[in-house]
Amino acid sequence: MPFRAEPLSLTEDEHQELQRMSLSRSLPAGDVFRARVILMLAEGRSYTEVQERLNTTAPTISKWRKRFLERRIDGLMQERHPGQKPTVITPQLQARVLAATRRKPSDGSTHWSCRKLAKQLGISKDIVHRIWRTAGLRPHRLERYMASKDPDFERKAADIIGLYLNPPQHAAVFCVDEKSAIQALDRLDPVLPLSPGRAERHGFEYYRHGTLSLYAALDVKTGKVHGKTAARHTSDEFVAFLHQVIQQCKRKQEIHIILDNLSAHKTAKVEDFLRQHPNLRLHFTPTYSSWLNQIELWFVCIEREVIARGIFTSVKDLARKLMRYIRAYSIAAKPFSWKYNNVERRIYAKELTATVH
Repeated sequence: MPFRAEPLSLTEDEHQELQRMSLSRSLPAGDVFRARVILMLAEGRSYTEVQERLNTTAPTISKWRKRFLERRIDGLMQERHPGQKPTVITPQLQARVLAATRRKPSDGSTHWSCRKLAKQLGISKDIVHRIWRTAGLRPHRLERYMASKDPDFERKAADIIGLYLNPPQHAAVFCVDEKSAIQALDRLDPVLPLSPGRAERHGFEYYRHGTLSLYAALDVKTGKVHGKTAARHTSDEFVAFLHQVIQQCKRKQEIHIILDNLSAHKTAKVEDFLRQHPNLRLHFTPTYSSWLNQIELWFVCIEREVIARGIFTSVKDLARKLMRYIRAYSIAAKPFSWKYNNVERRIYAKELTATVH
């Protein structure tokens, strides 16, 4: 026998309100469902009939029957959670999060994540993220730096910056350096070209044909580059490259070359070359300050556009492609717009002025 509870007794107003609710298309579906349950129980329907008709369960029917008997129609209305009050980020909370961020995590990890710090402080990850974003903190990021300990940093840097900002009249200024041990890598598997929705793909395995060095001289005024490849990175090769550089200039023209402190740049052969060419002067960057040499900017270009994704079947193929890029680059070359924004940070203004003028 199907269970048939005692029919519910409804007032006329309650019956009309439940009828309106059961036919409504604007009320929440839960409110409509519960109104239909009470109407069917008021008609004397059994629990089995209500379950089959409304696709529900007996405990659900009992629950809302009890609610109706306790609070009538008000007991059927959907209970909406009031929600949490929005968290106000107070200066105290912000200071607490920032102070905790600067301390290392106690679990041995090197930095905090939003979720890890939020769990540690008992707050939401969104609050941590908002405070970090406002304060400009990004613990997942890491930047490396190298500080020059050259005791003569200010004078050397001012000398080079002076050549950039106000070079001697009619003089030629070159930035020179070597990019050594460039590998001629050849892929063992065929390269799959890019296509819509798919990046170019290289096989993981490669064959190393050998290495070579690239000597490059950037004309600061025009932006053009003169290059030379060599099997080895020696003082003899460097002096030979200096011969090629000065051949690009007019006879007896004053020439200034900016370069780093590599030992191959300071040998007896280099000294002999300088004595033979009194119009040539070398300007050495301070130690660990290669950023002062504009040729490093150009090396970034050739690394990105030729070397990093290049496929070279031999060392000769590597040399040919490097020189082809240099020739094409120099056709439409433009000088770098190089700036040193904060002169007073490490370089005294009086030293820079004395060098420029």
